[in-house]
Amino acid sequence: MEPLVLGIESTCDETGVALVQGTELLVDVTASSMDEHARFGGIVPEVASRAHLEAFVPTLEEALSRAGRILSDVDAVAVAAGPGLVGSLTVGNAAAKSLALALDRPLYGVNHVIGHAAVDELVHGEFPERVMALVVSGGHTSLLLVDDIATNVRELGHTLDDAAGEAFDKVGRLLGLPYPGGPHIDRLAREGDPTAIPFPRALTAPKFQASHAYDFSFSGLKTAVARWVEAERDAGREIPLADVAASFADAVADVLVMKTLNACREHGVETLVIGGGFSANSQLREMAAARGEAVGIDVRIPPIRYCTDNGAMIAALGSAVARRELPPSSLGYGVDSSMPLGLVVA
Repeated sequence: MEPLVLGIESTCDETGVALVQGTELLVDVTASSMDEHARFGGIVPEVASRAHLEAFVPTLEEALSRAGRILSDVDAVAVAAGPGLVGSLTVGNAAAKSLALALDRPLYGVNHVIGHAAVDELVHGEFPERVMALVVSGGHTSLLLVDDIATNVRELGHTLDDAAGEAFDKVGRLLGLPYPGGPHIDRLAREGDPTAIPFPRALTAPKFQASHAYDFSFSGLKTAVARWVEAERDAGREIPLADVAASFADAVADVLVMKTLNACREHGVETLVIGGGFSANSQLREMAAARGEAVGIDVRIPPIRYCTDNGAMIAALGSAVARRELPPSSLGYGVDSSMPLGLVVA
């Protein structure tokens, strides 16, 4: 029987606990402290850490209860060791180490970013021999070439400044929308004209193909939106929020999909997986599906419930690692807020 893996996610403001056996998700429970951060207009690390401390045990107990399991049933413990907020990571990893030690079970400290891709195996089944993964969230925009989700993942490109989700939050604040800005811009964009304002597509000119073919940049786009809005206000004109949102969202999705499908073609990849909180964006989903179908790329995007941070993604990656019988992590490893693209912490 395949090992039962307990997954723990605590990189930011969600406390996630899940149980996965093979590629079957038994339970996934998440407690979020988002409402506690909204009045500050962004995540407050100290508040997030305290929320994890208060939420972990109840979340773990609920997960076990809903799955009809007890702690001794667990065969391995997986936890996101980074990247993320140091305080939040420390809470989750301290809990994971304690459980692994008390249960005498192997512990796997895994990479949060790779987890966003791995969770798709719980929905659409195990990956084919080679896939491309685009991970887009508030803190990460990474393009990954995956030959094995547990042993061989290579980063082809990443954001050079603002991640896609981060840019959405900043533009949302600029437009006077509530935090987090992403869902509000997404809603407005569906009512606007994506061709109304010709916002720039950074790093897409031919001169960037040699050095930044797979890299992303959204800081300049954010600035372009700010300048356009400022010019309109200075001229005394009302800001067409829906058109601004639609044009901005289209610019972000266009660059993400264009570069990712180029990478698929150039590396002979026929399956694309998109994950991370920003993969809930409707423009990105629709554009990726349509353009992927047009060029024969199978586009896999998990349901929205698996897009934001959750324990299922960590349990999925931990399960892939455990099934391959890779060496577990030592109890002495430290969390890493800027963890490089590793698979399992030594």
